[in-house]
Amino acid sequence: MLHLTPDENSPAPMSWQRLLSRRRYPEQPQLHVVTDAPPVRGAFVQDYDRVVFSSAFRRLQRKTQVMPLPETDFVHTRLTHALETASVGRSLGRLGGRLLLEETEGLAVQLPHLDSDFGDIVAAACLVHDIGNPPFGHSGEDAISTYFRSAAAEPFVRMLTPAQRADLQQFEGNAAGFRTLTHTYAAHSSSSAGLGLTYATLGAFSKYPRPSVVAEPTLTGGVSEKKYGYFQTEAPRFHAVAQELGLLPKTGDTAEVGTFHRHPLAFLVEAADDICYRIIDLEDGLKLGLIPCQQGLDLLRELLGDAPDRRGSVEWRDWREELGYLRARLINRLVQQTARLFADRAPALLRGHADEPLVQQLDCWSQLQEIGRLTRQHLYESRPVLEIEAAGFEVLAGLLDAFLHATFDPQQSPRSRKLLQLLPAEFRAVGPQQGATPYEQIILLTDYIGGLTDENALSLFRTIHGVGLPGRV
Repeated sequence: MLHLTPDENSPAPMSWQRLLSRRRYPEQPQLHVVTDAPPVRGAFVQDYDRVVFSSAFRRLQRKTQVMPLPETDFVHTRLTHALETASVGRSLGRLGGRLLLEETEGLAVQLPHLDSDFGDIVAAACLVHDIGNPPFGHSGEDAISTYFRSAAAEPFVRMLTPAQRADLQQFEGNAAGFRTLTHTYAAHSSSSAGLGLTYATLGAFSKYPRPSVVAEPTLTGGVSEKKYGYFQTEAPRFHAVAQELGLLPKTGDTAEVGTFHRHPLAFLVEAADDICYRIIDLEDGLKLGLIPCQQGLDLLRELLGDAPDRRGSVEWRDWREELGYLRARLINRLVQQTARLFADRAPALLRGHADEPLVQQLDCWSQLQEIGRLTRQHLYESRPVLEIEAAGFEVLAGLLDAFLHATFDPQQSPRSRKLLQLLPAEFRAVGPQQGATPYEQIILLTDYIGGLTDENALSLFRTIHGVGLPGRV
């Protein structure tokens, strides 16, 4: 049995009591009261529901996960991927929490609902893990970054500080996601709560608790440093989240830098995403006929440890039905093993002594890597995927270039005025946002363009370049 007794020779660990904070960011006076009856949903279930009813989440249904959006219901979108990841994340959280309750002395007295809290927090964080990703699949972030590193963007980025330039030249969907969750446009409301989620869910969402520019001595080479998690515009907000949750700062860090160890539940959010995209992307590739059927099925059976001549009680007459059965069994096994790893490593995670993805510590990691290799070769590098990713570079760069020139056009030419009129007020420096800095104006534009669906982005690109008109072929 594990014990809660601290090691006197190391810094005090993070505490579950603070990490599971039900307070909402930021504290806001209640605008209205519908009823005085006791709530029927816990705070973290409310987080999940707030996400489901948000427009940013709804737009994920028309954003590419890997494959372009074809005329088939086989292929996953960002929306279906988010829902499945949340389902796996809930199981991971509840099982990992249950193991901790059973094996950690005194924890059940302090936090009797820890297992359900874990499940609800991880599910809510998984639901939003891709909410900041731009259009056109995995290349959308690269397309925005490439534009801001190009000569065409030089007149705009020269107005920025090094850290602000890094935000744009290494554009990160995770940072855009944190902004989506915590930012309310001044054109909409005087509030600053975003979706008003709990600190616990915001912490579990933040897989990369660092800014885009970090002093080298602060970095340790862990997975939480692979990317960054917030823009300069959200630095004060992230610091407030870290302070509320008691996240441990990295060695040698200062409050001004803002590089922290992960919330331990972020490792479960990451694991749920890893499990889903590896297994589900393989399933998509098999159903679309891009990955050799027998090779994929054999690999899944190998991961499950099934003997080649294994016979169950069901005779499969359709390989697609068998594929669904194998996928379900495999995800269940990976959840069981990953939750066990999490429970074993929880004391180290609370002290910031572990920073490796959980799935990479599984015994079947080599087979999971083979799934990744097979999917990359036959799916990620297939012609339809390459075509949409190439198109994304042209479309996103074209939109950014047009709207940036219009925003910073000192002459305010007729073309610039027309383009700016196409932008909703919340994405312009007008009204309550009058006086926004150049950096803030650029971030507003990336909010707009990054929030478009694939089809919206393509339609707008065609319209402003005179290639097509709305309602006309």
